[in-house]
Amino acid sequence: MKHITVEELKIKMEDGIKMHLLDVRELSEYEEFNIGGIHIPLGKIQSFQIEDIDEFKDDEIIIHCRSGIRSVTAALFLEMQGFKNVSNLLGGLVAWQEKFGNTFS
Repeated sequence: MKHITVEELKIKMEDGIKMHLLDVRELSEYEEFNIGGIHIPLGKIQSFQIEDIDEFKDDEIIIHCRSGIRSVTAALFLEMQGFKNVSNLLGGLVAWQEKFGNTFS
């Protein structure tokens, strides 16, 4: 599994690099603060409810959660399902907010 820092992710976002952000937190967490990713809670991923992202199997996907733990689980699971370019956001959105506050652009 690959990892990416919040600084590296922000640069990719600012440069308009094609990638998919996947937020695996619960809905209440997502609604409180998010950086624009596709929202699929970890539980759905673990129960194979990933049809919304099946078309991204060959694309870059950066998975994040609150602190980087659930996203590791999700990344490993997606890799086992044939996703080829999956990265975990180190430190999750806690690290993002510590570095950039509540902004995502």
